[in-house]
Amino acid sequence: MLNQILFIGGFGGMEVVVILFIVLLLFGGKKIPELMRGFGKGIKEFNNARATIETEIKEGMKDADKKSAGDSNTSS
Repeated sequence: MLNQILFIGGFGGMEVVVILFIVLLLFGGKKIPELMRGFGKGIKEFNNARATIETEIKEGMKDADKKSAGDSNTSS
């Protein structure tokens, strides 16, 4: 029941068509390519930031492993 109220679930073919038609009516044919370009740039920036964060985390984990390996070697 809650899923139906919140509209959580898969979109069917007709729902996608209706949403695309509403977007076309609201923004017009000339604005849609600009909107999609902006959307693409946003996704690209998000993926770049995600990759940077992943790299930093992996480097931090490697540094922590090196430090803990160095600590265990010096204490023996």
